[in-house]
Formats: sequence, structure tokens, C-alpha cells
Amino acid sequence: MTPVRWRATTAVAAVLTVLAAATACARPGAGDDRILVYDGGPESLVQDWAHAFTAATGIKVTLRTGDDTDLGNQIVAEGAASPADVFLAADAPAVAQVEHAGLFAALDRDTLAQVPPRYRATTGTWTGIAARTLAFVYDPAKLPADRLPASLLELAQPQWRGRWGADTGGAEFRAVVAAVLAQQGEAAARTWLQGARADAVTTQSPGAAMAGVDAARYDGALVFADHWFRDRAGGDDRVADRSAAAEHSDHTAPHFFASPDPGAVVSVSAGGVLKSSRNQAAAQQFLRFVTGAAGQQLLHDGTAMEYPVAENVPAAGALPPLDPQAPQLDPGVIDAAQVARLVAVPAPK
Repeated sequence: MTPVRWRATTAVAAVLTVLAAATACARPGAGDDRILVYDGGPESLVQDWAHAFTAATGIKVTLRTGDDTDLGNQIVAEGAASPADVFLAADAPAVAQVEHAGLFAALDRDTLAQVPPRYRATTGTWTGIAARTLAFVYDPAKLPADRLPASLLELAQPQWRGRWGADTGGAEFRAVVAAVLAQQGEAAARTWLQGARADAVTTQSPGAAMAGVDAARYDGALVFADHWFRDRAGGDDRVADRSAAAEHSDHTAPHFFASPDPGAVVSVSAGGVLKSSRNQAAAQQFLRFVTGAAGQQLLHDGTAMEYPVAENVPAAGALPPLDPQAPQLDPGVIDAAQVARLVAVPAPK
């Protein structure tokens, strides 16, 4: 089988020659020629990774794409019987859930060596594959710079009620809750979450939240910034509702929170090889490619608009530099069960 839903790009083509040379001596033997990846990451990027990897190594990749929280729950439910070889997740809580269940295998040293320590587990069981940060998307014509929220925490205060949108039921919002929890503690995170849910206009996707700003229905939207940059570049493939996602950033701009505010958090998309994998060698090779120079170059050349985690690969030119002092949302220190309990509390009426 070829990768499920893949899209060839010039960025993929550019890395194939280099990658083929690097992996020509590393082709797996018979029986190790296919892997199943549970894909909760950026869809077009993972498709490009899968296509380039298959073209260079001959290892075929099947992608089972879905919400990373749902896929993480599925892996935990499947346990040692999971058919997945690799799990890729866009947000830290899903990675933390699988790690805390003890379902990740140790990663190869060569893979870990390609990623700076701040972007991988001290246990060696998962590694960052990309990074991103939050943005408050707003209409500069309606909301002057001096009236923007200085802190993520302000959005839970009464003066912001009904003035901003967010997909408060989505997996990405769990990452926001996890950032507040990690920095402020459980009591403060619970209070913030209750206020935010009461204040926010709930949408079905980050793209729909931005569309509400562009249509002047409210003043701002809380999203991860990659959504805004992808929309400006021509489309956001993470949004299920394409009608709501089409060209909804024309009148907007991103506002970034300053460190050490929890809104300045750098969220790490991560991946790991499952202990249940029947193709350990091929699965390890796939993550080694994703975190290597050729795989990370696809973040620079492609449309994901996320930050590479490899130090020798620059981010796409449209992205502002990451604040080196920004707090990091580390899956290794997240209590995924605690985040789930907080989010499961019904929203105030």
C-alpha cells in the first residue's frame, strides 16, 4: 500500500536525492517493509514525511489519521495488542497519556541525538518532531494594540466575555489547559478554565474561530499560530470544516503573548515507537528520518508552518523567531489524567 492520502510537493522532491543516499545502506529486510502510523499530527506534513520516507527506503507507510487525544485513548485501550508501529501527536497531553501508560519503546540513540534535549524525553521514549506557539488572532481595525490582552489569563476575566472565540472542546485546547496547569497549578487552572469557557464563543475548529474574527462577530480568537500562517499561505488542512476555513485571515493579525506568560508556551508535537510494533526496525527508521535533516527540511520548505526541532534547520521565513525564554509544554511533566479531569468538568451555564 502507498501512504493513505498523500500529497507530493516540491519540498518532498527536493529531499529525495539526499535521503536516498543517506538510507541506501539501511533498507530493512523482508517482512519489515511496511508500518502503520497513528497520525494525530499536522496532516499534510505527515503525508509528506510518509511519501518521502517510502520513496527513499521502500518501506510503505499507512496513516490512520485522527484527533490525537482519540488516538492516544485508542492506543491505551489496545495496549500490547495495538497494531500501530508509530504514534505522532500534535499536542503534549496525548503523548503524555501514552508515555504514562508505559507503551512507548526506547528510541534509538541516533534518533535522540538529532533533537536538542529540550525537545525530547529524558527517558528516551519520545522525541519532538515539530514545535508551535499560541496566538490571539485579532482585527487591528477593531482592536487597537493597547487594548490587546497582555496575558492569556486575562481571557477568563469578565471584560472579555463574548469577545473571543476558541474551539474549547478540541484537543488543542487541552494543550492550552495543560500550559496553565503546568505554570499556575491545579486550582488556578480550574478557575481559569471555568472563566474561559464562560467567556469564549465556542467554535467547532480553530479555523472557524478565526473566521468569526474575520467576519467581525467578535474581537479575537485563541489558536495555535500555525493555523493563521497556513491560512495566509493558502489553506489550513487541520480544519475539518473547509467552508469555515476558507480565506478567513484577510483582516486579521496574530498577537503573541510575552514570556513568561503561559500564553507564550512552546508546544511540542512529538512521536514515539510503540512497544507493540511488529516492525521495530522500520518504525525506528521512520522516526529517525522525521527528526533528521531531510525530514525537518520539510518543515522549512512545506506548508505546515510549524518550527523544526532540529537545530540546523531554520523555520519557514514567515514565522517569527521563537522566544528562547518561552515556557515549554513538556509531555514528560504533564499529568494527562489531571488535564482530562479538568476538561471533563461541565462548562458553566
